[in-house]
Amino acid sequence: MDIRTPISPQSTRFLDQLRNFIRLRGLAYKTEKTYVFWIKRFIRFHSKKHPKSMGTSEVEAFLSHLVLQANVSVGTQRVALNALIFLYREFLGTPLDNLQYEAARKPQRLPVVFSPDEARRVIENMSGEYKLVAMLLYGAGLRINEALRLRVKDIDFGMQQLIVREGKGGKDRITLLPDRLIEPLRSQINSAVLLHQVDLAKGFGSVYMPAALAKKYPNASQEADWQYVFPAPDLSIDPRSGIRRRHHLQDRTVQKHIKTAVRQAGIHKPAGSHTFRHSFATRLLEAGYDLRTIQKLLGHSDVRTTEIYTHVVRKGGFGVRSPVDEAF
Repeated sequence: MDIRTPISPQSTRFLDQLRNFIRLRGLAYKTEKTYVFWIKRFIRFHSKKHPKSMGTSEVEAFLSHLVLQANVSVGTQRVALNALIFLYREFLGTPLDNLQYEAARKPQRLPVVFSPDEARRVIENMSGEYKLVAMLLYGAGLRINEALRLRVKDIDFGMQQLIVREGKGGKDRITLLPDRLIEPLRSQINSAVLLHQVDLAKGFGSVYMPAALAKKYPNASQEADWQYVFPAPDLSIDPRSGIRRRHHLQDRTVQKHIKTAVRQAGIHKPAGSHTFRHSFATRLLEAGYDLRTIQKLLGHSDVRTTEIYTHVVRKGGFGVRSPVDEAF
């Protein structure tokens, strides 16, 4: 569940202080978890020495270990490096200078992509709100948690667009609302609002609001516009406040439904929710849309991230006809 547990500002534990610092910076919870994971792994690698007693040489040793012993990819080593740079430069105020370490050379794998027929077969093997979530991933290029965190007010039927709030990197963006999903989304929103009314009648109905917005709009948490489009089937206790409320569907539950649908469709690929997003980008490239447009729709900060899909499109053979097709 993407819910931060509360931490006392007076805590003297190192990781608690680090987490509070990350939250004050307004970084996404996923970033918080990633940074803490790699910092803990760094500390364990050096026999639980305190980061304040370590520095450049220990970071170099850890980053080299990740490549030489752990055999991580370029991207994984970069994430670990970013976490440690944040730890020393931002949190401890002691920047790391002139790092010299074994750089990963293992190339990133090409993304797994569904063919149009495969995407259709997977979606046809799903039902209800899970099917609609999958169609949003494929039809709008959303990440799974971007889809699940959509609130009623984020669906702009008039402008026919979706507003993604605090996507990766904490950025908002706008992406398309497919024609095919307008009516299913209207129906889903109606169901979510009716469920919210039932919750209100039972004395509940207060949805989670980011801290700053909760203070600015104290009554908004009970308004229909702020409810999740894909509410969870049951109420749960919010660990931050102790309030019993309804969160959105859990991503791992949706993932299970997608994995089952992939298997039922007879597709033998290491596919999951993100495969729909990769397939969205690939279909747009095949249709002739430019990289900058696709970059904006996907929310990539660097167009080089988007460029990997050009390799997927070309992987089919650069339009060359094989000799074996001519011979037989």
